[in-house]
Amino acid sequence: MFPFFSEKVHPRDLAARPRGFRHPPFAPQAAPPAPRPTADLPRDRPPPGAPPGRRGHGYFPLTANPPSARHRPTREMQAVAKLETNNPRARAPRLTGWLLLAPMLAWLLLFVVAPMAILLVYSFCQRDDLGRVVHEFTWENYARVFDPIYLNILGRSVGYAAITTVICIAVGFPAAWFIARQTPVMRNRLVMLVMIPFWTSFLIRTYAWITILKEQGLLNGLLQAASLTSGPIEFLYTPAAVIIGLVYAYLPFMILPIYGSAEKLDFALVEAAYDLGAGPVRVFREVIIPLTRPGIAAGTLLTFVPAIGMFAITDLMGGAKVPMIGNVIQKQFGGARNAPFGAALGVIFTLLFILAYILVQRRGTRVSKAKAHKT
Repeated sequence: MFPFFSEKVHPRDLAARPRGFRHPPFAPQAAPPAPRPTADLPRDRPPPGAPPGRRGHGYFPLTANPPSARHRPTREMQAVAKLETNNPRARAPRLTGWLLLAPMLAWLLLFVVAPMAILLVYSFCQRDDLGRVVHEFTWENYARVFDPIYLNILGRSVGYAAITTVICIAVGFPAAWFIARQTPVMRNRLVMLVMIPFWTSFLIRTYAWITILKEQGLLNGLLQAASLTSGPIEFLYTPAAVIIGLVYAYLPFMILPIYGSAEKLDFALVEAAYDLGAGPVRVFREVIIPLTRPGIAAGTLLTFVPAIGMFAITDLMGGAKVPMIGNVIQKQFGGARNAPFGAALGVIFTLLFILAYILVQRRGTRVSKAKAHKT
C-alpha cells in the first residue's frame, strides 16, 4: 500500500522532496550479488556490492558521514603505506631518479663527506715543530680534548647555544603562529620581512649591532635621554651581547620551520578543542604543540647546532672575552698551527650534532608511537 516504505529512507530525504511527490510504483528488484568476504576490509567500509547509503549494518544518507569517517583516512593511508612498503618495485628508484640526484650526491661527496674524512684522518695525526701534519697515529689529540679547560669551553658553548635556542623558540613560535593565521597576501609579506636580514651581509648586520650596543651607541643614548640611566652602560663585549647576537642571527631559522608546520595546521581542530571545553593552556599543550612539533624540532636543530660552533659573533660582540668551541677550533687551524688538535675538536663537534639529531628523532618517534597507541 505504501511502496516507498519498502526501502530505508532517511526522514531528511523525505522532507527534501517537493510537495505532491509520488513515489514510482513498486517494482521488485533482483537481489544484489552476495558480497565477497570482508575480513580484510576496515569495519567502517561498506562490503563490495552493498547498495548506496548502507555502511556496514546501519544506514547513513549519502550526504552524511558515518561516525568513524574521520578515522578512515588514517587507516587507508596506513594500508597504502604498508602496500607500498611490501612492494619492491615501489622502492626501487629508476635511472632518471638517480640522474636527478647525481648533482646533489656529487656536492655532498665533494664538500661534506671528503672534508669530514680528511678531518677524521688529521685528528689521529701529529704535528712537528713547524706546525706541519705528520701522519703518525696517536690518541693524544682526543685525550687533550677532555682536558678540563676545553671541557669548560665546550660546556659554555653548549650552554650559550641552549639559551639561544630557548629564546628563539619563545620569540619565534608566537611570531610564526601569528604569520600562519593571516590572509595569504599578508602572510607572504610577513614572511618576506622575516627573510629581509638574509639580503644583507652577516658582518654588516653584526657591526650594526655593535653600533647599537656600544657606549656611545643608540641604546645608551635612548636610555640616557629617557633619564633611565645616569651614564653609559657596558652592553658590548659581554655574555649578554653574545646571546643577543646569536638570537638575532638564528631567529629566522626558528621562525620559518615553525611557520611551515603552523601554516599546514587545520585550525578547525583548535576550534573543536575549545568547543569540547578545553582551556587555552590545554589546547596549546595537547593540540597546537603536537601538531607543530616537526617545525619546532627542525628549528631547534637549525639553531642549536650552528650556535655551538659560531665564532664570529663571539669575537666581534664578545671581544674574544667569551671563548667558545668555534673560537678554539679556528685558532688551532690558524695562529696555533695545530691542525690535528683542531680536527679532533671538529670531530667531537660533529658527534655532538649527530647526538642532538638522534635525540630529536627518538623523541619524535616516541611521541608518534604514543599517539598511534592512543588512537
